Amino acid sequence: MTSQPQPQNAPATGAAPSADPQHWLAAAAVDAAVYDLRPDYRVMLMTADGLRGGPSDAVSEQMLAEAEQAARQLIAGCSLEELPHLAAWREAYRAFGAKPQRTRPSVEALLRRLDTAELPRVDRITDVYNAISISHLIPMGGENRAAYLGAPRLVRADGSEPFDTTAHGELAVEQPSPGEVIWCDDAGVTCRRWNWRQCTRTRITPEVSSVVFILDVLDPVTDEGLQSAANALEAALFRLSPHASVQRRLLSSCSRSSSPRSQTSG
Repeated sequence: MTSQPQPQNAPATGAAPSADPQHWLAAAAVDAAVYDLRPDYRVMLMTADGLRGGPSDAVSEQMLAEAEQAARQLIAGCSLEELPHLAAWREAYRAFGAKPQRTRPSVEALLRRLDTAELPRVDRITDVYNAISISHLIPMGGENRAAYLGAPRLVRADGSEPFDTTAHGELAVEQPSPGEVIWCDDAGVTCRRWNWRQCTRTRITPEVSSVVFILDVLDPVTDEGLQSAANALEAALFRLSPHASVQRRLLSSCSRSSSPRSQTSG
């Protein structure tokens, strides 16, 4: 997901998360209207607490540089539009009225930067989840869980929900288009157009230690492919923060949805 600058009145990034991660994940939901749009949609929600944030460093640089090399090999010799999973996301965007040539799925936006340059180094947490996103070719977002009010929900917007962002360098509040697929909490929109752009309120900063990661997939990515990406992200987080506590939950339109499971580095 593309992030935005942090507004001055955002919740303190060092604040305690709003709920126990297991209960918080259990309350997360995907609305039936989203599954009506794409019955093949699945999402892995992963919380990580006790992370050590901070500026990009040698550890995050190594992981991101290796991922850039792997991604270039995966996409060599073909246009991004020909990649089956990216084509599926373009189709999903069109289904709710978005124009994927103008507002691209997050992983496609990252991969397009690799055509001419390396990805920007943002901070050690963001660099690592970007690394997993491009090396597995799936959209992925990371947000400050302490800034959430309530649990995350994926819904189709009615058009009245507030989305805090920046416009022309100034803080602004926008509304999504009716029918747009949005992630939200009790305070408003946290990400527009499924996985296009995050709000300012939940943006990761170097001080953040509690994060929720959102891993989105459509067919032809399998459940095994999604689990592989989640496992890679979990291992990368433990490289950054050996004493972190990680929990995850899979949500889908069928019985594959799971209860939260936890993992702590030994």
